[in-house]
Amino acid sequence: MAMKIRLARGGSKKRPHYSIVATDSRMPRDGRFLEKLGTYNPLLAKDSEDRVKMDMERVQYWLDQGAAPTDRISRFLEAAGVKPKAERKNLKKAEPGKKAQDRAKARADKAEAARAAAEAPAEEAASE
Repeated sequence: MAMKIRLARGGSKKRPHYSIVATDSRMPRDGRFLEKLGTYNPLLAKDSEDRVKMDMERVQYWLDQGAAPTDRISRFLEAAGVKPKAERKNLKKAEPGKKAQDRAKARADKAEAARAAAEAPAEEAASE
C-alpha cells in the first residue's frame, strides 16, 4: 500500500483549515484516512505556534513505515528539523521572455547613447 502524509481540507469557503493525515495515496484528498497527525491553519500569522501542530512521534512512525510526505508537509518537517532541507529547483518563472529582455536592452542602449551625446558637448565646452 502506497502511504502518504498529506493535507485534508476542512473549513468553509475562503476559510480553509487543514488536517495533516496519514492515508493511502489512492484515497481522495478529503476522504478516508488512517490517522490524523496534526492540523494546519494558514489563516494564522506565520510566526504563530498554533499555525502548524503535529504529533512528531506519529509522523516519525509513518515516515519509518515508508509514508511519503507531500511537498507542503516536507516543508513543515524541514521547519521542525525532522527532515534535512531539500534542494529545490529555482524556476525562472518571474523572468520576462526573450522579446521583453531584448526590448529592455534596446531601451537601455538608447538611454546610454542619449546620455553620452548629452555629455559630449559639455566636455567640449569644458576643454575650451
